[in-house]
Amino acid sequence: MSQKRIQLGFASAIVPELSLAEVFNLAVEIGYDCVEVMCWPVSKAERRYAGVTHIDIAGMNDAKVADVQQVVSETGVTISALGYYPNCLSPDTAEAQKSVGHLKKLMHAAKQLGIVRVNTFIGRDYTRSVDDNWPRMLETWRPIVAVADQLQLRIGIENCPMLFSKDEWPGGKNIATSPAIWRRLFADIPSPNLGLNYDPSHMVWQQMDYLKPIRDFADRISHVHAKDVRLDRHKLDEVGIMAHPLEYHTPKLPGLGEVNWGKFFSTLLDAGYSGPVCVEVEDRAYEGSLESRKDSLRQSYRYLKNFVA
Repeated sequence: MSQKRIQLGFASAIVPELSLAEVFNLAVEIGYDCVEVMCWPVSKAERRYAGVTHIDIAGMNDAKVADVQQVVSETGVTISALGYYPNCLSPDTAEAQKSVGHLKKLMHAAKQLGIVRVNTFIGRDYTRSVDDNWPRMLETWRPIVAVADQLQLRIGIENCPMLFSKDEWPGGKNIATSPAIWRRLFADIPSPNLGLNYDPSHMVWQQMDYLKPIRDFADRISHVHAKDVRLDRHKLDEVGIMAHPLEYHTPKLPGLGEVNWGKFFSTLLDAGYSGPVCVEVEDRAYEGSLESRKDSLRQSYRYLKNFVA
């Protein structure tokens, strides 16, 4: 019997100008197994990497499902998850309600498409503490997780704090950022369908162990993002840890930062993980053109393939 293996993929947000078919053909050209497909509502993006729509789930019907499944069938590349990363706990209640509504539609679309994972953020009212956010978080998320239970989908919460810019300060726009908060979250919403889309880079700049959570939360990791980060000590010494994080750290391609990817993959494998690991490109050094961004995906694949059978 063959053993399940990790699947390498990439998040489609880095190539917003390509169609779904073009994204998947790019994956074939490079060698990727899967793609995390972004499914934002069709609108103007409000931040970098947001607002990308490679599957428009509005009015999802049999014809749309067939079109997506044809792309998957013709390329042999699978969809690792549908991705949508808003703030479902925004202090702007209209924004929060719209985000929750689209997320629930996305979950139903995933079921129609035969996809078992949806990735997102928990969200946060960044003007309030974790404790002050908690009652509203439970009120918002218990019904969302109930939908996941009904549809038998796994929700992967990315562990990014989302506090990189002035409008996200001081609390950030995603509450699920640390093992202590994850434990509290999973205790209060114990469904096995609520888990992590784990990104080690966010642990690094917070000066946390990025390997220990793989062991401690092995049964909760449903999806993984491969992104690296460079800590610029000379900048940190100038501004301190209470500065906006982008003042002292820089997102990079895998292999160009602090993460030891050999140890990372060996720990994933030892923990029994055999799901998707998708490159998430946020490296500004590669954003000058579409071809440069494609090169970032090629370089990331060549590097990460060293660690995957």
